Amino acid sequence: MSDDVTRPRPVGLLAVVIAIVAFSLSSPIIKWSESTGSVIAFWRMVGAVFAWWLVLVIAKARTGRPFPTAETWRAVLVPALFFGTNIAVFFTAITRTSIAHAEFIGSLSPLLLLPAGAVLFGEHPNWRALRWGAVSLGGVVLVLYFEPEQGAATVAGDLLMVLVVILWTSYLLTSKRARNLGVNTIDFMACLMPLGLLTAGPIALVIAGGDVFNLSTRGWMVVLLLVAMTGMLAHGCIIFAQRLVPVATIGVMQSAQPALAVFWGFLILGEVVRLPQVLGMALVVTGLGLFTWSSQRGASRAG
Repeated sequence: MSDDVTRPRPVGLLAVVIAIVAFSLSSPIIKWSESTGSVIAFWRMVGAVFAWWLVLVIAKARTGRPFPTAETWRAVLVPALFFGTNIAVFFTAITRTSIAHAEFIGSLSPLLLLPAGAVLFGEHPNWRALRWGAVSLGGVVLVLYFEPEQGAATVAGDLLMVLVVILWTSYLLTSKRARNLGVNTIDFMACLMPLGLLTAGPIALVIAGGDVFNLSTRGWMVVLLLVAMTGMLAHGCIIFAQRLVPVATIGVMQSAQPALAVFWGFLILGEVVRLPQVLGMALVVTGLGLFTWSSQRGASRAG
């Protein structure tokens, strides 16, 4: 590995921080919109379609690169269906539970990815890393159990977040297959967004019906913010940082994202947390950070 990646550059670390802040803001902003979550998800994806195809057209004009082939569209189809469903369900869950519950349940997907990668891709993970996963699970139990009596969490919303974890894990696993076929980032994202609408659109119609086209002014503001903030800026920063910062460092830094989202939830929405929940959050962040570090360390040794 080159020095450029093994020694993180400040500009790369700054890019990761920007991405983490952008991603952590998305949950409170979705809830602040006071709109149907699946409708926000649908229009956010529509906006992302235009944004990524603008990037693709500009890249084609500058470099002469071709548009995505039929083979690329086929490779991206399955992960796109998972992605569209995941976005629609996640945006719905955010409006039906607390930010703390949503973020810390959602943070558990790495614990599913480690064994799934071993089974599906023949990877050789560091199984001892799962001990840190147990620490995170214990932290999530504290976050869920000590929810304030008048809190925003609901069992239905929490169950939706469990489904989100499964869908997100499925998306990451199937997208890895597509990337292994040689699909580049711009082509992947340009195909992912319109294909994702095949599931996000019907879900929005089933939940909201005709209200899909009746977003409030605040709702449209949130859609535009999410397109720019998470659809473009955050993903772009992570892609940029991958050339300058070790993957393990990015993963450890991102483990702080759920706690930051809870902080924004307090500032923007006034959602409060109890002291035992704060302890649980600390356990989750610490456990995920050590889990990521141990996993990457084991992968490096295996390589």
